[in-house]
Amino acid sequence: MAATETLTAERILEATEEVLRRHGPAKATVVDVARALGVSHGSVYRHFRTKAALREAVTKRWLDRTSERLAVIAGEETPVEERLRDWLATLFEAKRHKAGDDPELFATYSVLAEESGATVGEHITDLTAQLARIIEDGAESGTFRAADPAAEARAVFQATARFHDPCYAREWQQPGIEEDFKMIVDLLIRGLGAPARP
Repeated sequence: MAATETLTAERILEATEEVLRRHGPAKATVVDVARALGVSHGSVYRHFRTKAALREAVTKRWLDRTSERLAVIAGEETPVEERLRDWLATLFEAKRHKAGDDPELFATYSVLAEESGATVGEHITDLTAQLARIIEDGAESGTFRAADPAAEARAVFQATARFHDPCYAREWQQPGIEEDFKMIVDLLIRGLGAPARP
């Protein structure tokens, strides 16, 4: 990199992701990130005051990629049953691809997520708010019988944890997982008051 002026938070986060992929969370350092960018570690610290802040920002960036894709689905004007199915399926596929396509980086992010409790908490709050929006739309249209969309969104999120919580990642490639997913989603949609898909 030619000049410090061109150093942005986004470039630092991209480099940090590569360093984490190469070295893992235990060995990756801010000096490694600075070296990858061709700058001093002080330049990195001007954007992120601590190593912990940098790791938290990388974790947030990773989680936001999924949240942004799901927010598009939550905001669509498709029938709510279809939207709920699509939202849950997209969450499952996003997590499954992350775990299957780059297992080392997925393991790294699992470690970082444990360190970043507040960031993960905000991510879950965002996801359940998106679910609540879908459920509320369903209640307004008469498709769902939802007395408390926020509480029901939390219940749906928790009931589908096997398909998005990283602690279940080993199960995501097992035979029959898609059938299990469909069965749970059908059950939840019936519980919300919509007819099950044949």
